[in-house]
Amino acid sequence: MSNNKNVSPTILLIFGATGDLAKRKLFPAFYNLFLEGRMPKQFQIIALGRRDNDSEKFRDYIKDNLNEFSRNKVDSDEVWEKFSQQVTYFKHQLDEEESYKDLEKELKNIDEKFGVRANRLFYFSIAPSFISTVSEYIKKTELAPNADQDRIIIEKPFGHDKASAIELNELLTKTFKEEQIYRIDHYLGKETVQNIFTFRFGNSIFEPLWNHNFIEKVEITVAEEVGVEERGAFYEKTGALKDMIQNHLLQILCMVAMENPNSFEAKEIRDKKVDVLRAIRRIKPEDVSKYAVRGQYKEGEIRGKEVVAYREEKDVDKESNIETFAAIEYYLDNERWQNVPFYLRTGKRMKEKQSYVSILFKSIPSNNFPGTENMLANRLIINIQPTMDIRLQFMTKKPGLSMVLKPGEMVFDYNDCSSADSPEAYETLLLDALLGDPTLFMRSDQVEEAWDVVASIQDVWENETAPDFPNYVAGSLGPEASDLLQTKQGYKWLPNTIEKRK
Repeated sequence: MSNNKNVSPTILLIFGATGDLAKRKLFPAFYNLFLEGRMPKQFQIIALGRRDNDSEKFRDYIKDNLNEFSRNKVDSDEVWEKFSQQVTYFKHQLDEEESYKDLEKELKNIDEKFGVRANRLFYFSIAPSFISTVSEYIKKTELAPNADQDRIIIEKPFGHDKASAIELNELLTKTFKEEQIYRIDHYLGKETVQNIFTFRFGNSIFEPLWNHNFIEKVEITVAEEVGVEERGAFYEKTGALKDMIQNHLLQILCMVAMENPNSFEAKEIRDKKVDVLRAIRRIKPEDVSKYAVRGQYKEGEIRGKEVVAYREEKDVDKESNIETFAAIEYYLDNERWQNVPFYLRTGKRMKEKQSYVSILFKSIPSNNFPGTENMLANRLIINIQPTMDIRLQFMTKKPGLSMVLKPGEMVFDYNDCSSADSPEAYETLLLDALLGDPTLFMRSDQVEEAWDVVASIQDVWENETAPDFPNYVAGSLGPEASDLLQTKQGYKWLPNTIEKRK
């Protein structure tokens, strides 16, 4: 993260400033960046909302939310006064041209106060159905005419399939240049996800082994204890494949599988990620059942508390065909990863919350240690959340007179080597957007390729009813069919810690 001396005067406009994302993530992120001296010396946050309100009441609303959701609470009246005075509420109607004309007057007034034409960062914290309307009015009223100074941040979902993603990208590029568009995936802002990149390319001992000659398989797991909570209506249109696999898990796959970039320039890194997505072998529709498994949770127990089935959640169809679990076996058709399976798995109402990457290295060719049974292959585990560490599993001699081996591990604990007050993902991403650094944001071709990777699975699952739903108990590890996905290859899903043996 860079300091604020490189950040030009900026006006931040938040469409949907009264929504859940703004109160839980955006305002806490801006506040924490301000506390750490990362915000521009001159900035103004314009909170746009449809309701009647005034800036003082809205600031009190923000303060209450900071004390509930921010990693830093409001404990200094002086600091809060300095930050809050940079926040104004602006009543705005998304579908009325006059509102945008009034907004333009407000922007000019702020520019005059700053003594310079400030950068403008528009955050679209709005439903996808409003993106077209807002973009067209921004263009019509010329609110973002400068490609070097004006940027927009778009929240996912970026469409609902490849065709809609292309349509959305074409719509946005009618108003903005590609370099102005920042498509945010908060997973890429997580410290432990970024650490995958550093771990791979900052250490010479691993890169020579990072290929099909030494690696047997790769697993990426993102498991959640929570159900759909109050998002039943949203989830009925989405499901695990679109909500998690298409963006979060494929992004992690790109970090694990990409080639070494020639430089750390944004274009070079994003080019390498697109290369990975293009190399992923597309699954034919007739082979979807062979390489992909879906599931939907039934009632069960999470941490001693009974929970209802997905079909009993609020705003969910009683005969819903939406998957809350997805597991997929992918292959990359390139020289580095030929014949190495990549297993992606995600689900709601799982046994425990955990996100991790597990890399299994090939076993030694022969057993040089007679009497030692069940030698374990070396394994590298990168825990993303809630555990944040990197674990290397290896075999070592068990103390004693006999040559008997047992597994051991070396652990890098991220929390031991970092501040207890590490930045949230949105802080990292918003600072990068302020600085004009698009490295951690999705490019249009990357979005479209990611949709193409899941297209055949999406089509089959949407058009064929799953006869066995619901097919896994809440609080379990998912449907039994997901185990078969690996056992047919002689594998099994691996935990995020090493196997303990006496």
